[in-house]
Amino acid sequence: MIGHEQAEQAFIEAWQTGRLHHAWLLAGPQGMGKGQFAARVARFLVTHGRSGDGEPIALDDPGDTAAGRLVDAGNHPEIIHLTRQIKDKGKELARNITIDQVRGVIRRLHLSLSLGEWRVIIVDAVDDLETDGANALLKTLEEPPARTLFLLVSHSPGRLLPTIRSRCRTLRFQPVDRDVMTAWLHDQRAMLDMSEVRAIAVASGGVPGKALALIDSDVSAMEKKLLAIASSGDPGNRLREALAREVGGSSNRARLELVIDIVPSLISQLVRERPIAEIAPVLAQWDRVQRNVRDAIRGSYDGAMVGFEIGNCLAELAPRQGQAAR
Repeated sequence: MIGHEQAEQAFIEAWQTGRLHHAWLLAGPQGMGKGQFAARVARFLVTHGRSGDGEPIALDDPGDTAAGRLVDAGNHPEIIHLTRQIKDKGKELARNITIDQVRGVIRRLHLSLSLGEWRVIIVDAVDDLETDGANALLKTLEEPPARTLFLLVSHSPGRLLPTIRSRCRTLRFQPVDRDVMTAWLHDQRAMLDMSEVRAIAVASGGVPGKALALIDSDVSAMEKKLLAIASSGDPGNRLREALAREVGGSSNRARLELVIDIVPSLISQLVRERPIAEIAPVLAQWDRVQRNVRDAIRGSYDGAMVGFEIGNCLAELAPRQGQAAR
């Protein structure tokens, strides 16, 4: 993944000097590859010794091949994942990581290491811990077992218990510069037209995972639908109703996220095209979209309702008849 260079350097330097903090908070937007980084760190630790000898080494150095094969097979006994579980007889994930899951991991920490010199606990994401689970994890972070490393993935570190944050060393994963993202995307999907690559780089906000998801979606088709609402005003609600159907329901969550991702850049495009006197109303709708999205994310929201409301914001941007005549 792109954008991990500073985090890799910080971790390797700590390991080389033998001053490896027992808990690391991997903080940044969802889609930056923090979970993948945690997996790479876990693999590195269980395939290497406690610290380096001063020689240059990379995070993806293979190390012990036997341990590496166990990691590849998902069977290494000292890498423990703490994440939301699939609900009974269903396909959806549970809402939270439960206190029982945390207690189960804590019981394992009392056992001796069965292989190698490190045990690694990956919590992905720590934001998903229910309150009792967060408090139980905090007690373990306050009195960590020897030769145990915690990797806490967080998309919203500001929402964590301050006491959890204070027990961790933070690695921040920042959005990637637009030009770097454009070049990387072109390497990933060389068959795409550069104009589409640039549009995706802008819409992704510098988040690689989001950019790849946008590529795998039909971005241009969705943009045309949204621009049709903004240009016509959709007087009969037909386009907005179709949009609501397309993004409604749990099975269409990816389409809803696509709309949420690309609408700000579409509105920015409209701002650049409008006369100065018409910019203020366009910016007002941009702010309205942002408020609606924030309110939706905070609650358990209905995708169809969010999609229709975004359509309402775009419909407000349609030129009035008098303006169109000019």
